[in-house]
Amino acid sequence: MTMSKPAPRPPAGDPDALFGLDELPATPAVPAGAAPFRDSPEARRMLEIREIHAEPAAAASPRSRQILARFPEARVTEVDSHWRIPHLHGNEGNVERWVRVKRETLVLGVRRKLVTRPNGRSADWIAPGPSNGCAMSCAYCYVPRRKGYANPITVFTDIERTLAHLGRHVAEQGRKTEPNQCDPKAWVYDIGENGDCAVDALLCDNVADLVHAFRRWPTAKASFATKFVNPDLLALDPRGRTRIRFSVMPAEDSRVLDVRTSPVARRIAAAGDFLDAGYEVHFNLSPVVIRPGWREAWAELLTHLDDVLPARVKAQARAEVIMLTHNAPLHEVNLGWHPRAEDLLWTPGLQQPKRSQNGDTNVRYRNGVKREAVDTVRALVARHAPWLEIRYAF
Repeated sequence: MTMSKPAPRPPAGDPDALFGLDELPATPAVPAGAAPFRDSPEARRMLEIREIHAEPAAAASPRSRQILARFPEARVTEVDSHWRIPHLHGNEGNVERWVRVKRETLVLGVRRKLVTRPNGRSADWIAPGPSNGCAMSCAYCYVPRRKGYANPITVFTDIERTLAHLGRHVAEQGRKTEPNQCDPKAWVYDIGENGDCAVDALLCDNVADLVHAFRRWPTAKASFATKFVNPDLLALDPRGRTRIRFSVMPAEDSRVLDVRTSPVARRIAAAGDFLDAGYEVHFNLSPVVIRPGWREAWAELLTHLDDVLPARVKAQARAEVIMLTHNAPLHEVNLGWHPRAEDLLWTPGLQQPKRSQNGDTNVRYRNGVKREAVDTVRALVARHAPWLEIRYAF
């Protein structure tokens, strides 16, 4: 049997060296010589990039050259800012091209600021992620609320700055001395707050660089949620230092709301492969949408989880329960491209205004409605998937 070599020890003065890095066991990888999934027809249907908008600094970077080589026929346009592209952002006409823009348009930018901010729910910290925006089209996604009428992926090509920033931040925290709901031992950093890392990995090595960095930091873990199964991630050898959270919901809801995502059954079926490849595998029960028959639908989903997941996945799995939060401007956008989704998402009789952590004014289920629904989900999990510990619910 051929074993992988342990990760090299960091040089003196490197933040990794502060922790006395131990050798970590090797983990399985995808078969040698297998064609990358990102070159498959399925991946190319997800991203058929024909138009690239690039800030000058981003265009000049090595990461940008990697991306441009993947899409040699794409038209490249220089822009002053990845936030201000007139025919993309604030252009109501793009509502009619909502999915097409996500499939065919890409933006390359650099971060003006690198900020890691506290969270305390899913993760201890929200890291500056490798992207903003997504090629998928989940009707409830909060990211397009800030961009207006178009939400393609913006890749941040200065990944080396992000890695250096995170290395310093991890070093400053030292070891976690008290367990919390995020993790009993490690500081958890969400690296995918405003995008989907599994899709980002189809474009370039930003996600691979982050996964490889965290496996060198034994006091920290990366974490990201996804609705897309990307087999290329199995080859990254995270060695237990990256948590992947597969978002799941009843299939009938997902078919309406999770546009351009992997089917829920495929996400669940992938859990064992990702665990065997060295990931920690959790689940997001998200979002929980209240509609006629929702309790029965969630009971069926949880029963499916219990029936098909291997014991080794169940033994380490945890879950987050996230009730739907919506937004009036996004409601109006959705009416322009996917009104059927709003039959499920926009229920004023059940909803009330909510001020989010980032200052946005959204709508969520009324306090009593939400409290009863959270209690119901907890009871359903206890009955149908009692092995699934709920880390938090909101």
